[in-house]
Amino acid sequence: MKKAASLQEIGFSPNAKHHIFTPLPEAETAARTSRHIKITVVGCGNVGMAIAQTILTQDIADEIALVDAQPDKLRGEMLDLQHAAAFLPRVRIVSSTDYEITANSDLAIITAGARQNPGETRLDLLQRNLAIFKRIVPPLATYSPNCILLVVSNPVDVLAYITWKLSNFPPNRVIGSGTNLDSSRFRFLLADHLHVNAQDVQAYMVGEHGDSSVALWSSINVGGVPVISSLEKNDSNLSPEMLEATRKAVIDSAYEVISLKGYTSWAIGYSVASLAFSLIRDQRRIHPVSLLAKGFYGIPDDKEVFLSLPAQLGRNGIHGVINIQLTEEEIKRLRRSAETLWECQTQLGFS
Repeated sequence: MKKAASLQEIGFSPNAKHHIFTPLPEAETAARTSRHIKITVVGCGNVGMAIAQTILTQDIADEIALVDAQPDKLRGEMLDLQHAAAFLPRVRIVSSTDYEITANSDLAIITAGARQNPGETRLDLLQRNLAIFKRIVPPLATYSPNCILLVVSNPVDVLAYITWKLSNFPPNRVIGSGTNLDSSRFRFLLADHLHVNAQDVQAYMVGEHGDSSVALWSSINVGGVPVISSLEKNDSNLSPEMLEATRKAVIDSAYEVISLKGYTSWAIGYSVASLAFSLIRDQRRIHPVSLLAKGFYGIPDDKEVFLSLPAQLGRNGIHGVINIQLTEEEIKRLRRSAETLWECQTQLGFS
C-alpha cells in the first residue's frame, strides 16, 4: 500500500484552510523577497529600545535602523548596542534623525508618541499623537513602499487606523501590536494557576487594547482540553464575576508594572519581537493583533475600526483572520469594543 505524502492524498479537501481562516485578498500579492532583512524602529525610548534589543538578540534582522528626534540619545543608544557586537549575531546597526536611513525596510516598527499629561483627556492625547504620526508615517511609506508597518504606540488601535490612512498601504500591511501582550498576560495567569507552561495554554484577549478588551473564555484550552467546561464540572464556585475579575486582572497588570517601575518595556519587547519573527520569517503563526476589523464577527462594513483578532501572520503581513466560534456574549462584547473605538475615531475627526 502506497504511503500518503499529504492529507490531500488521503482525501482531505484542499480548501480546508478556508474553513478555518477568512483570507485577506490583499495578502495574496507576492511580497518582496530579500536576503538582506532590514527592520526600522522609530522611537528610542524604553519600549523602542527593548524591542530593538530583543530583535537583535534573536537574530531576526541583518540590519536595524533606529530613528528618534533626540540625536544625542539616539547616537548613545546605537553605540551602546554596537559595543555588544562581540556577544551578538552580526547585525548592522545604524541611526539617524533623517528617515532616509529607513529606506528599503522590510518591517517598520513605530513606538514613538506622546504620553498623557495630568488632566489631559484621551482625545487630547490622540490629537497630539496624530500630529506626531503625520511626521512619521508618510516618510516611512515613501522610503519603504513595500514594508509592513507595525504600530506599538498607544492608543494602538486608533493609531493603527491613522497609520493605515496616512500610508495608503493595503490593510494587510498595517498592523497594531494590539492584544498580543494582553493575551500573554492572560496565558501567564492561567498557566500559573494550573501549574503548566504558558506556551501550552491557548487563550486570547481580543478587541480594544484597553478597558473594553474581551477575554475569549469559550476557546481556552490547555493541551487540547477545554478549560472552562472542565472547571465548570469540578469547580462549583466558578461564576461570571470570577471570570470578569480575571479579565480585569489582566488589564490591571500593565498598570501595576507602570506604577512600580514607571513604564513597561521587557514584556512588550518580547511581544513585538515575536510578531517580527512571525512576519519576517513567514511563520504563519496566529497572533491576536490589531487589524482592520470591519466585516468580521458582525462588525459593520461602514465602520473602519482597527481592533485585535487572532490573525495569521507571514511575509505579506496579515494573511487571514481565524474563524473562532464565539459565544453570543463574546460577540456582543467584541462589537461593544468596536463601538468604543469607533466613537473615539469619530471624535478625533480624522478620516
